[in-house]
Amino acid sequence: MIKHFINLNDLSNYDLTQIIKQAIKLKEQYKSGKINKALENKTLAMIFDKSSTRTRVSFEAGMTQLGGRALFLSDKDIQLGRGEPIIDSAIVISSMVDAIMIRVSSHEDIQTFSEHSSVPIINALSDESHPCQLLADMMTYQEYNGSIANKTVAWIGDGNNMCHTYIQAAKSFNFKLNIAAPKNYQPNQSFIEKYANHIHLFTDIKTACKEVDLIVTDVWASMGQETEQIKREIAFKDFQVDTVLMSKAKPTAVFMHCLPAHRGKEVSANVIDSNQSLVWSEAENRLHVQKALLLYLLN
Repeated sequence: MIKHFINLNDLSNYDLTQIIKQAIKLKEQYKSGKINKALENKTLAMIFDKSSTRTRVSFEAGMTQLGGRALFLSDKDIQLGRGEPIIDSAIVISSMVDAIMIRVSSHEDIQTFSEHSSVPIINALSDESHPCQLLADMMTYQEYNGSIANKTVAWIGDGNNMCHTYIQAAKSFNFKLNIAAPKNYQPNQSFIEKYANHIHLFTDIKTACKEVDLIVTDVWASMGQETEQIKREIAFKDFQVDTVLMSKAKPTAVFMHCLPAHRGKEVSANVIDSNQSLVWSEAENRLHVQKALLLYLLN
């Protein structure tokens, strides 16, 4: 049976934990200069319908480091962007490569693609979830503070795809998640209901961050929401992660952001550039955890 990685909860806690352990080993191996050709002669197709920095660089570099190669396919490069049915594209592309990474807006399109693919599919960002980023976040926390199990995480800001995946992670990794979002920007109700035992909703951000171990945020307006920028800045003006908010957390608490970030908006410069911030390790770890994910999916 083909393994896919569309949502974080596609994999068991054991498998997710093993991927992170492998990622830490791969990172140490890479830093020591050891060569690993485990994916020699393997090809990863990377399908994008929007621009990307970390996702493209990390997957492409990761395949190179493991001896394989990656094909960058934008919607301008393939017929999928010109109206070819998703099912047809899935059948054809999967017959020629060993795995496919997809970063497209529609989560439903990724699901459909996976149902007709003969190789593993990786969701590298959809309008519903961002599971690869959560693997990197969990790896980063593990490196700096040990297991996140039984800890408390505060999500501050938009109840978006990253928030949804943190909700899934709360169950998968056994931590408590406090969510503080403006009234009209709550997470999808289906996520709230399904994971009710693992999350707590707050209207006050200071209460949400009291004695937590990790504070996470994201941009107020994601790609594709540029027309809502001004409206969102008004709605989120009291949802900035600053030093006052960080002081409500435990002294050992850390800060994460999946990037790109806007200093002075969702996070103050003196937080994202502080010693409590793990954003640079978090970004780098996309590379190593995705290598581990590829090895897992391709055995």
